[in-house]
Amino acid sequence: MNGTAEETRLKRELVGLFGHLNKLRKELATLHGGEEHNFVSMGETLDDIVKNTENASNTILESMEAIDEMVGSLRSSGDPAVLEACDRINDRVNQVFEACSFQDLTGQRITRLVKGLTFIEDRINAMIRVWGRDEISKVIDEVKQEQQEKTIDEKLLHGPQTESKAINQADVDKLFSQDDIDKLFG
Repeated sequence: MNGTAEETRLKRELVGLFGHLNKLRKELATLHGGEEHNFVSMGETLDDIVKNTENASNTILESMEAIDEMVGSLRSSGDPAVLEACDRINDRVNQVFEACSFQDLTGQRITRLVKGLTFIEDRINAMIRVWGRDEISKVIDEVKQEQQEKTIDEKLLHGPQTESKAINQADVDKLFSQDDIDKLFG
């Protein structure tokens, strides 16, 4: 492969990565309320997800602490039935506390993901700056044209169909009479 072919291939890969990142941006923007035009980076959106999850977890934990305090007040009644109910409530409260630990793990994982995505975004944007937007736009146009041609071909190719969807001979016979067929072969 000569230098020009390698450079063209690299540019095409860059356009592919850029396109894939844009698809991810759109998907994350949808999660973020569909405000794609306000979407700056995937990292910021994922950071927002972590913050929202953390806020929700904190609300849950604060509510469970308040319930735990209320249960403590109920225990003072000394009634055996109330004490048994309090024990069951405390078991459930503890299960919620344990379940809320997911937020820390989720936050850590998303933070690692954000760092990786930010690194990739920065590298792709740096490469685009090196080649210039005009050069990359040419490659984007070429790729779009190829995709349109591929899409046209894919529309023609349906592959093997299930019996319920496939056209059978009776359907074909309805389209053409014997006279029509005879005219085709003249």
